[in-house]
Parts: sequence; structure tokens; C-alpha cells
Amino acid sequence: MAKILVYNNNTNRMETYYRGESQSMPYNSNRSLTVKEFRGKSNSGLLWTDRRAMQAWNSFRYIYGRPIYVGYAFRRPWEGGHGTLSQHYAGLAFDVGQNLDEASRNAMRNLAINSGIWNYVEEAT
Repeated sequence: MAKILVYNNNTNRMETYYRGESQSMPYNSNRSLTVKEFRGKSNSGLLWTDRRAMQAWNSFRYIYGRPIYVGYAFRRPWEGGHGTLSQHYAGLAFDVGQNLDEASRNAMRNLAINSGIWNYVEEAT
């Protein structure tokens, strides 16, 4: 069971939820992001995010139109990530598409950029 803190941007308050690994994240539509997917390999019993991130996920998942593999969306800096590169997975970013071929990953990236949903989409490597 994870304790999940969600900053609600509409009320300027933190909300607390308790969810099992197979349950949906708070504010998640159609069970498209479970606690286990969000957590990834983190060992933390306390996870956090904000309502805007969950709503952006819902919107992007809707326009993408099919399931999206999530490597993780939450990791504390000392739990690793991109090595010496960015450590931005503190519940506000999503590592997705790692199971796709290059053409499919680029199509997803272009959709993310063109959608205007996300503030930042990482460049192709």
C-alpha cells in the first residue's frame, strides 16, 4: 500500500491517498496508470505528484488512443535514473515509450510536442 500525496492546483492543498499497487493513481482516467507503473523501481512507500500531471497524462493517453508503457514516473534522485543526466522523475514526468521501436517512439514524441499538453518533451537521442 502506497501513501500518495497529490498537490491539487485548484485548491492549493495537498491531498492524501492510500492505494495498492494494482489500483489507479488518483485523478487517473480509465485505469491507464496504476500505482505500480507510476512507482517503477522506486522503493519509497511515499509517492507524490500533482493534479496537473495526472490530468496531462489523461489527456495525452486519450489522444494517443492506446496503452502507453511507463518505465517510471517517480524516482528519488538517489534511486538512479539517467545516470549523470536529468533526474526529473519526482512525480511530474513520465519515462514512456522505451518498449517502442524508433519510428513509433518518434511518432509518440511528435504527438506529445504537437499536442501542447506537455511543457517539455525530451529530445530524441
